[in-house]
Amino acid sequence: MSVSYKELGLVNTKEMFAKAVAGGYAIPAFNFNNMEQLQAIVMAAAETKSPVILQVSKGARKYANATLLRYMAEGAVAYAKELGWEKPQICLHLDHGDAFETCKSCIDTGFSSVMIDGSHLPYEENIALTKQVVEYAHAHDVTVEAELGVLAGVEDEVSAAESHYTKPEEVIDFATRTGCDSLAISIGTSHGAYKFTPEQCTRDPKTGKLVPPPLAFDILHEIEKKLPGFPIVLHGSSSVPQDEVDTINAHGGKLPDAVGIPEEQLREASKSAVCKINIDSDSRLAMTAAIRKHFDENPGHFDPRQYLTPARENMKKMYVHKIMNVLGSDGKAA
Repeated sequence: MSVSYKELGLVNTKEMFAKAVAGGYAIPAFNFNNMEQLQAIVMAAAETKSPVILQVSKGARKYANATLLRYMAEGAVAYAKELGWEKPQICLHLDHGDAFETCKSCIDTGFSSVMIDGSHLPYEENIALTKQVVEYAHAHDVTVEAELGVLAGVEDEVSAAESHYTKPEEVIDFATRTGCDSLAISIGTSHGAYKFTPEQCTRDPKTGKLVPPPLAFDILHEIEKKLPGFPIVLHGSSSVPQDEVDTINAHGGKLPDAVGIPEEQLREASKSAVCKINIDSDSRLAMTAAIRKHFDENPGHFDPRQYLTPARENMKKMYVHKIMNVLGSDGKAA
């Protein structure tokens, strides 16, 4: 039995993206796999009155269960209202949909937005698959994100050894022929907590920390010129906060040379046509850092609430920081 996202109180991305492009900010797309992550996202969005995209990968959907997810999304809207956010702008989005069937199943179970990732396919096949998803989604008033160009790194089932920058000369043809609502591009962001190898980076002589290569803003500006006002998406945009990495390493973890996208570059991207920025690894790091620290300091604890409460708080703090200090989306859904 299918359900429409509208029955769950969710919204699609059409209006939030149009406002973000016009207003020079970006909407946070936070991935979640469990209740604590979802609570932290809703708490942060309600407190800052920021529109938010709850993002679920195919792997996360399998982990959480598709039926439970539908009720979690409905619960997220009710929880946001309980926290004093009268008109929550919450979108439930499929991240990296790999097939028409996956996207259809999500649309039929209450997702308000889906991504079809045909970036690994030959160009014409990517267009054909994206168009098929767009036709089904638009019939249900669901928005569609497509991808052109390939990001390096690993995220759930999605992995690529090297990136291929989006070719600006292809974007008009692709967007026109597919009818997609937003486009994920590749300009140097990357999936995972190890976004760059040490060889791709320089080292800060003072701290010894890795400094990643800059994003290809020239490609982004070319794309903006060709598709003025069209919503652009950046995947793999966690900044891999060094304080969280240091906490993990100080309490028994092993994350040497983990490096992400500098926040000042994401701040700059947010002011452009980039209106959705995906953040996943930072949440995982914030959660793991708090849990490792808690176990180290409280070896006798075994009640999950004891260590998941500080984990949830740490994630919420990180989400609020991203919304207010990086993306600029606070107060945009008051």
